[in-house]
Amino acid sequence: MGATVTRVSRPAAQRAWETDASAADSPMALDQLKAFLKRMQGDDALRQQVLAAATADDVAQIALTLGFEFSGDELLRVSGQKFDRVTVRKNDIPGEYN
Repeated sequence: MGATVTRVSRPAAQRAWETDASAADSPMALDQLKAFLKRMQGDDALRQQVLAAATADDVAQIALTLGFEFSGDELLRVSGQKFDRVTVRKNDIPGEYN
């Protein structure tokens, strides 16, 4: 049974993503991302924190506070790939209009 994380980013070009991962800019960043996703699998509080984050950059900041270094862009680049039981998926959704 895999963990699923859904994120919605509310600024301009809104995006939603779920957790499944591919390849980041550097092998080190990819290793950091994999380690963060693995930790998230076993930590419900962390998973909820990630779900509540507004952007991929916010998730990267959460990870940084725990000692994992990768960027929001690197996270978005791994969209569609699966690491262990976690998959990162980016979905573009229409913006909100007032």
